[in-house]
Amino acid sequence: MSEARLQDRVAVVTGGASGIGAGTVRRLIQDGARVVLADIQGDAAELLAKDIGPRARAIRADVSAEADVAAAVDLAVSEFGGMDIMFANAGVFGAYGPIHTADMAAVDATWAIDLRGVFLCMKHAARVMRPQGSGVIIATTSPAAVMGGVGNHAYSAAKAGIIGLMRSVAAELRPHGIRVNAVMPGAVVSAMTADLRLGNATALDKVTEVMTQDAGGHRPGLPEDLAAAVSYLASDDAAFVTGHTLIVDGGYTSIGAESPFSTGDYAGGGAFFEAGRRG
Repeated sequence: MSEARLQDRVAVVTGGASGIGAGTVRRLIQDGARVVLADIQGDAAELLAKDIGPRARAIRADVSAEADVAAAVDLAVSEFGGMDIMFANAGVFGAYGPIHTADMAAVDATWAIDLRGVFLCMKHAARVMRPQGSGVIIATTSPAAVMGGVGNHAYSAAKAGIIGLMRSVAAELRPHGIRVNAVMPGAVVSAMTADLRLGNATALDKVTEVMTQDAGGHRPGLPEDLAAAVSYLASDDAAFVTGHTLIVDGGYTSIGAESPFSTGDYAGGGAFFEAGRRG
């Protein structure tokens, strides 16, 4: 990994004040980029940008509001001279409950942030990137997009929608030199997961312990794991990667449980054949 793999490139990161977003902001800065942090947590975004220094700017942005997304993109252009990377990461778990009692106002609010927000990020990134003939757009989806029972209904629908949207936009923008991809994180230690699991967004150490137990002793995902994936997709190392969902979940969606057929009674090897015959 070259620490200058993104030297002088300009990124906008939505949801950049905490969790995966904040970890990615720090990684992009480490890799040489200049970054606009766009987050509805405006004060937290300002504090992080101040801590990072002159290569970061912050703006309060509600990604469901088109004017806010446009303003974040325009800030990148006015402060840093352009935009090369859009990481459409902001999202919420949103509405929950049985489908037959769904609160549609809460459902609509969830979709406004989790799917409309990504759409708007792609729209305004393309507005800048098409004339320059280059750029990378990355969106955050979830295992809930492809697995039932992982997320609530509204969240699952939105995250599935992101994959379809990403592929559609990738097809449009490929002739313009713009790559469009998604990252699919598993359970990641963050304020959001601490709030979801423990009802306390500040209990990061405790939620790390709980998530480690849930993972059978394996460590949970960290914001840094996703940040590394985003840095790769944003870089020239991924120059031939577009329309792709990069799964970063420690094997959660593809492995599931540990294999039982290589330990215990099966450690010595063998084979099953017809009608109880073994070899």
